[in-house]
Amino acid sequence: MEGFFDERTCFCALNRIFGFTPRIGWNLCTAAGNARAVFSLPKDRLSALLADAPALAGEIRPAALEAAARELETIARYGGRFLSIEDEGYPQNLLECPDPPLGLYLRSRSSPGLLFGYRPSIAIVGTRKVTPYGEAWCRRIVETLAAASVKPVIISGLAFGTDRIAHETALQCGLPTIGVMATGIDDIYPWQHRSLGERMSRDEGCALLSDYPTGTAPVALNFMRRNRIIAGLSQATIVIESGVKGGSLITARYANEYSRDVFALPGRLDDPLSAGCNSLIMNRMADIISDPDSLAERLGIRPARSRKEIDLKERIENRFGTAYPPEKRRFLSEIAGRIGANRGITPDGLSSLTGRPYREIAEAVSLLSSAGIITTDILRRCSLL
Repeated sequence: MEGFFDERTCFCALNRIFGFTPRIGWNLCTAAGNARAVFSLPKDRLSALLADAPALAGEIRPAALEAAARELETIARYGGRFLSIEDEGYPQNLLECPDPPLGLYLRSRSSPGLLFGYRPSIAIVGTRKVTPYGEAWCRRIVETLAAASVKPVIISGLAFGTDRIAHETALQCGLPTIGVMATGIDDIYPWQHRSLGERMSRDEGCALLSDYPTGTAPVALNFMRRNRIIAGLSQATIVIESGVKGGSLITARYANEYSRDVFALPGRLDDPLSAGCNSLIMNRMADIISDPDSLAERLGIRPARSRKEIDLKERIENRFGTAYPPEKRRFLSEIAGRIGANRGITPDGLSSLTGRPYREIAEAVSLLSSAGIITTDILRRCSLL
């Protein structure tokens, strides 16, 4: 092996080669003694060790190390890092899985020890086509976990729908959150979540994470495979909504294989976006979610206060504190309080009760509903969640 490459660089090269077959890569390291030694193995010995994957033997060459070294320099320039499976801080939860990646790429201002060593980790996943029902419950669950005496980290996949809601609500409630990406950490996908992803890479205790090298394109197979990382990092997985097929069910399957807890939000029997969750519950692959407080207790995260005890003003501040001025937040708190005291009241009724123009009331009702603080039925009757 020409030149000198440290163990991390060698693991980075092996991760690029054996990303889809990490167990083969790890067995090779074990047989050679360490990652550096792999690149000094005689060709006949290497061929024998990779008899089940002969095409990969040709990838073990100095050019792979040079490419890995260049990649590490590139990611370091924008605050990224590579964490090998033997580095201190590599997540213990992943080490307990049968197929942990040889390395992880991170974008975070926090150390790996802080990211993975101190908090319970809860995955929240679901459909990209989340309904108002699913969105409201996702927010309720995260808000309840945020009120616990031990604050968990929320893990999801940075996708549209449920993932975005889980990440955003965690940030609004002061919880750390980690986005597991199906691309390299050099490019946030989807691009619409670039601002969210950049914030997650900057906020204390938050991170963007991937086991894919930089430059990896967002292809379907990568999304399915990254779900094993979401399940493996987490002590429990919560499925909010899912059809009969989808990435959320793949994540739940991995969580079951890893002997982790799985919980699913039940839905209407005729709702296709609840069919996956209902199936998980029916087949005893997930426990049913009945209310956020009991879920928190079953997760081992006993709420410091029940959700009903969380001050309404505090919920408004968590959801709207950075988006609206104080007078607007006070108005939203007033309207939410009126709804709480007059369950079933309509926007017309609120306008009469408060003396405020209907247009202002309708806007407030829409904001509170989208935030999961109230719900409205087909007749526009409002109720506090």
